[in-house]
Amino acid sequence: MSEQGIGTKCVQAGYTPGNGEPRQIPIIQSTTFKYATSEQMGRLFDLEESGYFYTRLQNPTNDMVAAKIAALEGGTAAMLTSSGQAANFYAVFNIASCGDHVVASSTIYGGTYNLFHVTMRKMGVDFTFVSPDCTEEELNAAFRPNTKAVFGETIANPALTVLDIEKFARAAHAHGVPLIVDNTFATPVNCRPFAWGADIVTHSTTKYMDGHGAGVGGAIVDSGKFDWLAHADKFPGLTTPDDSYHGVTYAEKFGLGGAFITKCTAQLMRDFGSIQSPQNAFILNLGLESLHVRMPRHCENALAVAKFLKDHPKISFVIYPGLEGDKYHSLAMKYMPHGTCGVVSFGFKGGRAAAEEFMKHLKLGAIETHVADARTCCLHPASATHRQMNDQELVAAGITPDLVRMSCGLEDAADLVADIAQALEKV
Repeated sequence: MSEQGIGTKCVQAGYTPGNGEPRQIPIIQSTTFKYATSEQMGRLFDLEESGYFYTRLQNPTNDMVAAKIAALEGGTAAMLTSSGQAANFYAVFNIASCGDHVVASSTIYGGTYNLFHVTMRKMGVDFTFVSPDCTEEELNAAFRPNTKAVFGETIANPALTVLDIEKFARAAHAHGVPLIVDNTFATPVNCRPFAWGADIVTHSTTKYMDGHGAGVGGAIVDSGKFDWLAHADKFPGLTTPDDSYHGVTYAEKFGLGGAFITKCTAQLMRDFGSIQSPQNAFILNLGLESLHVRMPRHCENALAVAKFLKDHPKISFVIYPGLEGDKYHSLAMKYMPHGTCGVVSFGFKGGRAAAEEFMKHLKLGAIETHVADARTCCLHPASATHRQMNDQELVAAGITPDLVRMSCGLEDAADLVADIAQALEKV
């Protein structure tokens, strides 16, 4: 059978029930699992046998949903985490530790920026932030001998810059390191970064994948293409024996397709425990089953809103990569020809005060620290998700004090435009 379509994978991938087994992915709501002998459990602890012994590391429900996400992205292995923040932390920390360096796009989500710029720096991992619009020469100049990864977002939150995946992948591979791409906003329905050279993909599954504001979660997917052994000196955690796990060498034992996720599970999940609950994984799977149906509607609504705002006299700018004339429209059409996301960012001629006044009068769009939901929601990033940044950092992240991020839900586009129009009248 030829490669299945993305819609079929959304509905069917990850779990195939046997005769008389549950049609829906079952919730294995158990912390632990029973075995007949200590010898068999010992083989599990030695990674000599596959199976489950404690949900902090792995759980059948989680693994089935992770397998679906791996299929959607075209990867070889995946794991779920408790949040998108945990996914990004694990993805980087799995290969970069104290004394190492990472190159990252400057326009990434504020929470991820803070994780890298503040928290991981306290752990001894240094970061250089580069503009996504930098030249290849500028990008290559950011690398150091101790650089271990490059990180970016397919569509940045909330600046909506589009990452030139091929450019960043070329630079990463020229320096012998993987490209990690957060694909939360585009989702694999609209973009599959592995096809363009990315090596690891992360998601905040809390967003479009769940799609209903019901369950927080994250995911990491490995393309299975990066050759860790070819750069063994850079990645000793994958290419030398792990004394904390019975001397296993992950790259040798599990190969390109399984080394990264196995190490991340057996080592980081074991020690940090940021597991997604089986109940949340079940809820996530319900969202995944309709992801391919919902994403086009989100994009259609966002484009309608962007077109309305573009020529409004009270609006100073509109950012939406799916809109003709947008700075990133050509890149969006290259990487996401069928749609980008449902998020529109825009600014007010009246500045911060006008932005805040506008949000007070919305009736359909709720003020929430959330995005990519079935219901329309909006946020003033400078006062919320990015308030830890100073003015210079805000500008580098593509955020101005008057910027409003609106996540267009699944309502009728005409109703969303009417709601925005009445709120603008009161500004």
